[in-house]
Amino acid sequence: MVSQVFEEKAKAVNTLPTKPNTDELLRLYALYKQATVGDVNTERPGIFNIRDRSKWDAWNKIKGLAQDEAEQQYIALVDELFEKYK
Repeated sequence: MVSQVFEEKAKAVNTLPTKPNTDELLRLYALYKQATVGDVNTERPGIFNIRDRSKWDAWNKIKGLAQDEAEQQYIALVDELFEKYK
């Protein structure tokens, strides 16, 4: 179960004054999915679907990370991005 703080950070990240770089966005995506879904549960997208394949790879890279730990890392990353892009 995701915490209220996690849900608030997930909404707040969309209000960053500067868009995070690609690596940061992939990390946010992966941690969010791991925290809310758990380990990757879909087939890897095809080679011509580069965007979704990158997102899937980022999520699969943290396979096995506990959902509550992913949630804590997500919250910390959002705080870090707000500090960086304020």
